[in-house]
Order: sequence, then C-alpha cells, then structure tokens
Amino acid sequence: MRVSVIGGSSVSDEEYEQAVAVGRRLAEHGHTVVCGGLGGVMRGVCEGASEAGGRTVGILPGDDTAAANEFVEVPIATGLGHARNALVVMNGDGVIAIDGGPGTLSELGYASVYDRPVAGLGTLDVPAVRQVDTPTAAVAYVEDRA
Repeated sequence: MRVSVIGGSSVSDEEYEQAVAVGRRLAEHGHTVVCGGLGGVMRGVCEGASEAGGRTVGILPGDDTAAANEFVEVPIATGLGHARNALVVMNGDGVIAIDGGPGTLSELGYASVYDRPVAGLGTLDVPAVRQVDTPTAAVAYVEDRA
C-alpha cells in the first residue's frame, strides 16, 4: 500500500521524531511513503522509512528533482507549486497528517474529496481527520480503512 504523509515543513523536534517513527512503521509494514519531498514532516517520514529499508516518493512543487530531501528515493518534479498537493494525496491509499498549516489544510481537503482515510497526529482538527495519539495508531488506522 502507498500512504501519503503530509504536514508542516517547519516542525518541532517532537513532531519531527513523530514523522520519523511514522516512516519507520510504514516501512516495517511494507508500505511506500508518498510525500511532498521537502523538509520538516516530509524529511522526517522519509528518513524513518529509509532507515527501515522502505521506499519513498517525493512529489515536488518545483521543476528540479535535486530539491528533494536526501531520503527521497523517487523524486517527481511537477512545476505545480502548491497545486501538487492534490497529487500527493491522490497517490496514497490513505493519509497520515502530522502538524501542518495552510498547505496541509489543502491536502486534507483533497483527502476528503478523494475519500482517503486520514489519521492525524497533532494536526488540524477537521471532520475528515481521525485524531490518534501515536505513530503506531496512525498506521493502524490507515491500514484498517484503506
């Protein structure tokens, strides 16, 4: 299964560690991580997945694949800016949101439109998001619902 992980590009140490744990857990369960490919949550989830031998896909806002963080295995340049958020969500069977701001809010909107199950770890409180307390619970939720 492919799981989209979305969230803030600037995060606290605790949020970053949550992202690493989510990535690790997804990889341990054989899932591919799909994200926006840059920093913050995106870098953390890719780091965790990479360390656990998982596959990572970064759907980038710009036109340069070299802009991806060092843990992205498959960088995809789009040249679409924030419009690439729809592609991040559409390429996952489920979504895990960690932290986040306006960009994450748009991705949560797309997740609702495309009927993707969403687990949230300290993210925006919107109706389509099932708030959970741990990375393990987030992965279990999307596994059960996707």
